[in-house]
Amino acid sequence: MANLDTQFQEFYGELQITVTKKQALITSHNNLRTKIQKYFAKNHPEYVPSFYIQGSYKMGTTIRTRDDECDLDDGCYFIPKPEVKGITLQNWVMDAVNGTVGATPVHKNKCIRVNYAAGYHIDLPVYRKERCNDNTEHPELAVRDGEYELSDPREIVQWFNSKKKDNPVLIRLVSYLKSWCDTVRGFMPPGLAMTILASKYQKKHEGRDDIALRDTLKSIRTALQANFSCVVPGTPYDDLFESYDSNRQEKFMSELDGFIEDADRAVNEKNKLKASKLWKKHLGNRFHLAPDENDAEMSKLDKLRDIGNKVLTGIATTAHNGYIHAAEGVKNVSHRNYGNE
Repeated sequence: MANLDTQFQEFYGELQITVTKKQALITSHNNLRTKIQKYFAKNHPEYVPSFYIQGSYKMGTTIRTRDDECDLDDGCYFIPKPEVKGITLQNWVMDAVNGTVGATPVHKNKCIRVNYAAGYHIDLPVYRKERCNDNTEHPELAVRDGEYELSDPREIVQWFNSKKKDNPVLIRLVSYLKSWCDTVRGFMPPGLAMTILASKYQKKHEGRDDIALRDTLKSIRTALQANFSCVVPGTPYDDLFESYDSNRQEKFMSELDGFIEDADRAVNEKNKLKASKLWKKHLGNRFHLAPDENDAEMSKLDKLRDIGNKVLTGIATTAHNGYIHAAEGVKNVSHRNYGNE
């Protein structure tokens, strides 16, 4: 069993946003907030926007994609409720961020996305709510092509925070799974789905992220084989897999099977280089290859197995120094004593 926990820890570090890019993200999101506040103060003073960072950035599970990109979700809230259509609120936010230097705003169905030339984007979902401190009232999300929808991202953040408390390995497992999806792309689930699945079906193995990931993948597969769904743990509690047709479902499950098969082989492989190549196949090029050497613990285990076989087959001898081998010394009596059953 090649222990690649060191390679996994290094890999987690590779997935993190660089300090420079993180600073750029924060600066940009602060600038956008200022632009939106000034726009509404001038053009719609009856509506005062407030903001809440949400999503993976808030939960600490943001990764750099293989294209060296990252994002941040910053919810834009209007309290009390503006009596205008959702698309109108979105259009106003779009107008507010137009002209941002080095960026291009895009009006998506459920947010305004601001794409930055520096390799990141900021999503601005727009919400309205009647009362500020009423935790029983759920915000309404503005939708370009439809009516407002109940949506409460704070509930998701609170749920994940309860899962990751005293459980730092969960954040790493989510990051590994998101990198897997980023490596494959296409039909793979979104990052939120992998966050939910990892949180619900996590398996732990102290000091071995490779085994923890392998076992978590198996746990996820067992759950999805019984019920192919991924319900968001927050209002409106929608199923992220509801729109998957049979073809997409089969592709994802096939990819999951392939990953588990190679993960099993990697965990049971004693050569670190061979094991790391199996992980790299699914996790991407930022997973570092390990040295071409056998795992020390595996080598000890092999020696113990070899001694055990010699004893059981009657070819073992004991030398003057007490070592058991088959070359010279006092011949041992073969036996089949396996201890108490």
